[in-house]
Amino acid sequence: MRQKLLIFFSIIVLASINYAIYEKEQLKANGETILLELAPRDPRSLMQGDYMRLRFALDRINVPKKFRNKNSKIYMVIKSDENQIAQFIRFQNNQKIVDGENLLIVRGKHGRIDIKPDSYFFQEGHASHYQDAKYGVFKFSSKDSKHEHMLIGLADEDR
Repeated sequence: MRQKLLIFFSIIVLASINYAIYEKEQLKANGETILLELAPRDPRSLMQGDYMRLRFALDRINVPKKFRNKNSKIYMVIKSDENQIAQFIRFQNNQKIVDGENLLIVRGKHGRIDIKPDSYFFQEGHASHYQDAKYGVFKFSSKDSKHEHMLIGLADEDR
């Protein structure tokens, strides 16, 4: 009986992991591509291998007091311009947005914005490909009022 329970729960765990992977792959394949401009950032770390600490230009926006709450989840509405570069539109309290807008759910820290992920790992020896990065390439999805975003790469000034 214990062996059957172990097999049953193992199948459930593996199925849920595979479904989560499937959802991320769908977001990557079908999501809207939007570029978030990088702010001056920390250099790559020599101790942890080849990765780059990221900061975004949108991080510099001050959060009005009325949008700061206990759990510090902040809803930032952005819209991409003709070059797919994200432009800040407004903060809002709920998740309702109009067509063409995307919801970037971020965390607040001391009245500032903290966009995740804040680091980008790349293959060892490929630092020269990323040293001129000017944009973080994100995929956004607003399917079923489940607003998700995922960093998929970095781009230079030519996008």
